[in-house]
Amino acid sequence: MNEHSKRIILVMIVATQLIMVLDGSILITAIPEIGRNLQLSTAVLTWVQNAYILAFGGFLLLGARAGDIFGRRRTFSAGIALFSLASMLAGLAPSASFLLAARTLQGLAAAMTTPSALALLSVTFSEARERSKAIAVYSAVSGAGGSVGLIIGGLLTDVISWRAGMFLNVPIGIVLLIMAPRYMQETDKKKGHLDIMGAMTSVIGMTALAFGFVQAASVGWGAPEAWGSIAIGGVSLAAFVKTEAWAKEPITPLRLFASRTRSGAYLGRLLLLCGNFPIFFFVPQFLQNVLHFSSLEAGLGIMPFTAVQFGMMYVMPSLVSRFGNVKVLIFGLVIAIAGTSWLSLISANSSFFPNLFFPLVIMGGGAGMIFQPFTTLGLSSVETKDAGAASGLVNVAHQTGSSLGLAVMITVFEAASRSAVPSDTSFAHAISVSIGGSVIFLAASLATVLTLLLPADRAKRTVVQMEPRRLSPGDK
Repeated sequence: MNEHSKRIILVMIVATQLIMVLDGSILITAIPEIGRNLQLSTAVLTWVQNAYILAFGGFLLLGARAGDIFGRRRTFSAGIALFSLASMLAGLAPSASFLLAARTLQGLAAAMTTPSALALLSVTFSEARERSKAIAVYSAVSGAGGSVGLIIGGLLTDVISWRAGMFLNVPIGIVLLIMAPRYMQETDKKKGHLDIMGAMTSVIGMTALAFGFVQAASVGWGAPEAWGSIAIGGVSLAAFVKTEAWAKEPITPLRLFASRTRSGAYLGRLLLLCGNFPIFFFVPQFLQNVLHFSSLEAGLGIMPFTAVQFGMMYVMPSLVSRFGNVKVLIFGLVIAIAGTSWLSLISANSSFFPNLFFPLVIMGGGAGMIFQPFTTLGLSSVETKDAGAASGLVNVAHQTGSSLGLAVMITVFEAASRSAVPSDTSFAHAISVSIGGSVIFLAASLATVLTLLLPADRAKRTVVQMEPRRLSPGDK
């Protein structure tokens, strides 16, 4: 394959990742407008994000397996086609239920597309140096795409409509569909089976848990649909574990959890996202509903966080090289907890500067130190045959934490606002309390690192120090 074709394929894969990232970030600043347009409560609005996240995370490992069996290019093209169709349906949504169904389809399509795109990148750039450069470009776009999406989403919502953000994916998807057969080579198909039961039990379990918490926020914990859904979620997740234990080709090999380091990294990441993700559901609403920012201004208002987080990418290699992943991770979590605790003090009398600006800057610095170590530790000491599943589990922990945390925090939000007369003051208070709940999740993530990852890291260092040094010819 010549260099020109490789560059085109890289552009295609980067464009694919960009629309996946934009799809999530564009809606962050559009959430309040969607609520007003479709007359949705704050609790129901969580499903605009959760429908996508749960389907994406739940079917991600199945999507990776489908690429192995049916071919990466074929799975990639099918995913892009479905994503484009679902995006168009989301933009045309006449009701909340229609929008949520379209968002679910988008999540399923993303789960099919993302693993295949990464696999095609690895196949195309087989030499180590060129692969490293390609992954660096891919990662940079992933980081910058979220920031760009905040601004684009705010601008489109202000100037046209929140629906325009969904339509944006369609022409990009059509171009990718046309170019894929021409430039991308099909990978060899492998014989095997799709672990449909494992995927379905995990998706049903997480969806039922999230639905139960959201229903508790809307109708109270005494309602059967609240505790009943949570019970169904628990049973489904238990069935998932049993299924994976007995499946010949499980999407989640349970042996991956045998490592204390990997288990701690998955759990720590899940808890981190439980605390971190809901903040970016509530902050845009605070900026627009309390401080009366426009959608574009709200997108720009979150930029202090994303800009600092992105900037940390340039100093992370030297920090990890000097202090190690675990120590950098601990320091990053402490910084994130400090920034989030400060942010939780906001009220109706707060101004953007300094009450939100400085906490967001601190949180961005902490976040920039957290995700890379969690990813590295989640992939540590993985056998080659399990590399794909381990990588998928990192993403599953990320998506699952996001959806579960948002469901729990909306329960906290509704409880904090239920007894008060609706006003800017009560709305701001409920958001403050919810962000305080995020601090608890971040603290739980830090506790996980201290109890699981730090002892494992110390044990590993002790073993290395105790290994006998080989004598060189010059040694006496």
